[in-house]
Amino acid sequence: MESVVGHVVAALAVVIAASHAAGAVARKCGQPPVIGQLFAGIALGPSLLGLLPGGLHERLFPDEIQPVLASLAQVALVFFLFAVGYELDLGVLRHRGTVTAVSVTGFALPMALGAAIVLLLPGGFAEVNDGRPVDATFVLYMAVALSVTAVPVLAGILKDQGIARTRPGTIAMAAAGVIDALSWPVLAVVLVGGAGGPVRAWALKAVLLAAYLLVMLLVVRPLLVRWTRRPGIAAAHAVPVAATLALASAWATDALGLHLIFGALLAGAVMPRLPDGTADARILGPFQSVGGLLLPVFFAISGMAVVLGGLHGSDLLILGVIVAAAVVGKVGAGVLAARGARQPWRDALLIGVLLNTRGLTELIVLDVGLRAGVIGPRLYALLVVMALLTTAATGPLIRVLRRPADVPPGPPVERKVPDGRSGPDGAAPVAADAAPGPQGLPRGP
Repeated sequence: MESVVGHVVAALAVVIAASHAAGAVARKCGQPPVIGQLFAGIALGPSLLGLLPGGLHERLFPDEIQPVLASLAQVALVFFLFAVGYELDLGVLRHRGTVTAVSVTGFALPMALGAAIVLLLPGGFAEVNDGRPVDATFVLYMAVALSVTAVPVLAGILKDQGIARTRPGTIAMAAAGVIDALSWPVLAVVLVGGAGGPVRAWALKAVLLAAYLLVMLLVVRPLLVRWTRRPGIAAAHAVPVAATLALASAWATDALGLHLIFGALLAGAVMPRLPDGTADARILGPFQSVGGLLLPVFFAISGMAVVLGGLHGSDLLILGVIVAAAVVGKVGAGVLAARGARQPWRDALLIGVLLNTRGLTELIVLDVGLRAGVIGPRLYALLVVMALLTTAATGPLIRVLRRPADVPPGPPVERKVPDGRSGPDGAAPVAADAAPGPQGLPRGP
């Protein structure tokens, strides 16, 4: 046991250091950190580190510590997704107009294309998925895998690119939240339907899941509301209760045949908010910090599962089909819906490009499919490559499509004017009470 603990500590040090260093390099290159962190996981796996002489990969990540690292990765995922569920604003589901159109189209069109490519090429997908059946469960899973948008990664990209408050940025962000809110229940249906067994067992599981949802909404949430309204409840007490709720709910959905993530999301969604409807930063902050620190372990585990050496030359055709369907589905959906809502062409294209960001959310969906046995290692690797390509393309395409007005202005340059006064770009200062002149320009004193 001491040897295992020592290996785990050493492996964690390497994973966290390599992931954060690679994430910093990715950010300097104009990419979201998740791109570098996933590349770090691939490099630490058998695809690169395993090729070096001396068995360095086996020494650093022996088989006996793999379950421990996987458990830590899942705990990090539970805390992170609890925070996602806690921040999720279900009110956007009631909005009308452009957000609704973009959300519905951005969810339905990629799903349709994901199902279509499987139905058109069943033999190719069966071969790349190591002979697994191309049944309704697999078709629905591929539809979901192409429909998701990574809300956390998208938020970071919008902030880094300085377009978070622009109309395309706010529309894409709101639509991405709705799309993910629609994707998780469909993924749950995939897992329940893929569990197999007699119809009676499937029906019993569905009834238990419905009962669990009712208990969380009608019993747990009211109790939490009453408890949080008691005077003197501090974050020191609220955070442990929230952590217990997240872990217990994750265990419950796992025991019912679903993945841990669904219980974590549900726990966050039922957690009471502040009177203004926002998440309590005293509770949200610790979960975001712990999740951010340990998520590199999840990226490392996801990257290590990518075995590039196991791919065949014929797999490139399926990869091309997947990437094409993913890009056409998201960008096409954004353009069609936004143009239908009378948005300018440039803004419509920008919305579609933003919806094509997959990143972390896609990795979670792929991890669920791999662990459930719906997809095998070869198809998993192809889908990870698709997630990397579509996410990495977002930043450069934003810079191409962004209008000059979207670029945040820099600080004004102070220069002397002939009479000795100074002003921005050599202009004389304007009196504070100067009334605006024609076309919004300030009048002289």
